[in-house]
Amino acid sequence: MSDPCLKMVLVTPEIPYNTGAIGRTCLALDLELILIKPYGFSLDEKAVRRAGLDYWQHVHLTEYDDWHSFLDDRKPPRASLHFFEESGAQSFYTPDYQRDAYLVFGCESKGLPIAVLDGMEDRTFSLPMRNPIVRSLNLANVATAVVYQAMRTQLGG
Repeated sequence: MSDPCLKMVLVTPEIPYNTGAIGRTCLALDLELILIKPYGFSLDEKAVRRAGLDYWQHVHLTEYDDWHSFLDDRKPPRASLHFFEESGAQSFYTPDYQRDAYLVFGCESKGLPIAVLDGMEDRTFSLPMRNPIVRSLNLANVATAVVYQAMRTQLGG
């Protein structure tokens, strides 16, 4: 396995199946998965392992106790942070994702905390939803769509 470049960051994930599925995607694409506590489940739960199948132990996983610990440790350049919210003012098609981009997603019920998004309006993106009946998309589906778009822009289309 090579050193992952793109990184998926889940801030306080709540649903083990989503985290397991995202972990599986990260492994398939050789990405790092960064989880920010607290979680709405235990990583030992059968649901996480089931969604990640028997691959979970191979996921390049890093955990942090909170958002500030992540920032203090990683010191990510502002331009490498991409936040995804259904209320994001820009389309996820807009940015040219850097090789070392952090793709940041919030928990399923509340999204990203205001403290995380504060001052990051220009770094916040959304995925299109054409039918107003749908309130939101599944987190694992959004994360997968975003990472493939990021990879596509890195490859030049």
